[in-house]
Amino acid sequence: MRMQAAELFERKVGLPEVARQLRVSPKSVYQWHQLWREGGARALASRGPSGSRCRLSPRCLEKLAAYLEQGPAAHGWVEDQVWTAARVATLIGRKFHVSYSVSGATRLMHRLGFSPQVPARRVAERDEQAVTTWKEATWAEVRGPGRPVGATSASRTRPDSPDGRPGDGPGVGAVPPRS
Repeated sequence: MRMQAAELFERKVGLPEVARQLRVSPKSVYQWHQLWREGGARALASRGPSGSRCRLSPRCLEKLAAYLEQGPAAHGWVEDQVWTAARVATLIGRKFHVSYSVSGATRLMHRLGFSPQVPARRVAERDEQAVTTWKEATWAEVRGPGRPVGATSASRTRPDSPDGRPGDGPGVGAVPPRS
């Protein structure tokens, strides 16, 4: 897009017109124009993807993918077989001595073709049978019958309001235009 802007600048197209043609904000076009004046089309060339570079080498990324394939239990998380982003960040720190944030670990996992999973947080003493019984018996009593279907209206108008306005139509009783 910036290179298209450079071509338009060279043809002396007005900046508002450049913004309209490229469907970008005028502010962006003015910034691009200033860069173009100072350094030509080369100044508008892409500098590559933004953000920080990956702190793991390609070889380390291969190792990390292999570690993830082994599963969490192979690395000390035996309570469930779930790779959370926090666990992956910890694993990276242990194996490669590189610090990653949880969000950085998530992006890295996606890059490697994995997705972080969030384990279901449940009380260890949870009795599934008791929960099911409570939902079926007690919740039905507590909840009550609710509103009957069709008894209410989502409209703000009253159900017994007249269909039309009084008189013949819109503007009845309005002041006539001056002559």
